Formats: sequence, structure tokens, C-alpha cells
Amino acid sequence: MDKQSPRNRLIAEILALCGLVERSGQGMNLIYELSIKEAKSLPDFKGTDNYLVCITLNGLIIDKRMLTLINKIGNERLESLSTNDFLVINTLFHEQKLPENLRSHTKRLIDMGIIEHTSRNKYVLARSLYAATGKRGVHTRLVGLDRDTNKELIFKHLKKNGKEGAPLKELYQVLPSYSRSQIQVLLRELQRENRICVVGNTSAARWFISGN
Repeated sequence: MDKQSPRNRLIAEILALCGLVERSGQGMNLIYELSIKEAKSLPDFKGTDNYLVCITLNGLIIDKRMLTLINKIGNERLESLSTNDFLVINTLFHEQKLPENLRSHTKRLIDMGIIEHTSRNKYVLARSLYAATGKRGVHTRLVGLDRDTNKELIFKHLKKNGKEGAPLKELYQVLPSYSRSQIQVLLRELQRENRICVVGNTSAARWFISGN
């Protein structure tokens, strides 16, 4: 939200003086930021023309895990974020391609530990944020899309988890297009190579790197 152009600047200034808006041109930024903070859809401007602005705000929460992510970032860091920073976070959370105009806002978010730069023009949310929302497998998948093999993706994910290991359902997040039997085949191959081991049975079983 880099450009503000009120339809009637005089009215906007009067509203600001009356305390009805915080600052001329700031209202739309607040709408976008609150929509993201509350895990709701971004405002919809369908029907807007040269003479009339139409805006639709959806009050339904899209994904409660977004609320968990926002809480994990913390109030102190949130207060320092710009509207475009929020848009970057929202875009990456929904696994969408980051638009060119938002890429200039990534460096600061990387320095703050909110996002990671994995390769050229490719960014993901920090692993700690995925962990807070129960989506660590998604982080491994996004980071490893261009890695050599799916088997190495599983091994990499277990290695990052260390002594905590991972249940089978978490490995589904690493390879969401794979069936249960396909993932089990990869796990058995890694076992035969003595690279991983399993502790427990059925749904309670957890997989670990051998030697952990």
C-alpha cells in the first residue's frame, strides 16, 4: 500500500481533524493489516469504477493457524511491520508466488527472523513459524522442492527435527502428493540404508535419524 489518493482530500482532512480517521490515507492500510492479523480474506474491490468505490469485507476466519502464526511473531515485532510486510507474510502463508513489488520488503523480514530466502526469488516463512502452526512438514517441502529426491526430503526433515523425530502424519506434509504406501516404501528404503529408525507402533510411531 504505497499510494494514497483520496477521492475528496478536503473531506479526508476534515475527518482526520475530527478524530474519525487516524491519518488521511491510512484507513486502507489498517483494513489490510487487520484482515491479515485476524486471518480473514483481503478486501474485495469488485464493482469499483471511476465514480464509486465498492469494498467487501469478509468476517470469516480463513485458517485459525494464521492466528497462531501472528501470535508467534509477537506484538513487538508486529508493531514495527508495514502493510506491505503483512502482505508478504500473508502471501507466503498461503503458499502463493511473491509479487515483484513485494520483494523489496523481504530483506528486513529476513533480518527479523520472520521469513527465509531459500533460492533466487524464492522465500518461505521461518521454520519456527511453521512449527508453531503444526506445519513443519510444509516448510521442508517448500524449501526442498528443487532438491534431488523425495527420499532426501524425508531424511532432511527428520534430521532437522533431531531427537524429537516425526510421526508419519507429519511426513505427509513433506510429500502431500504421495500416498501412505508410497511414503512407507521410501521409509523402508531409508531403514535398509541404516539412515533412519522408528520407535513405537501404529499411529504413535515416530521416525528418527539413526543414532539420535
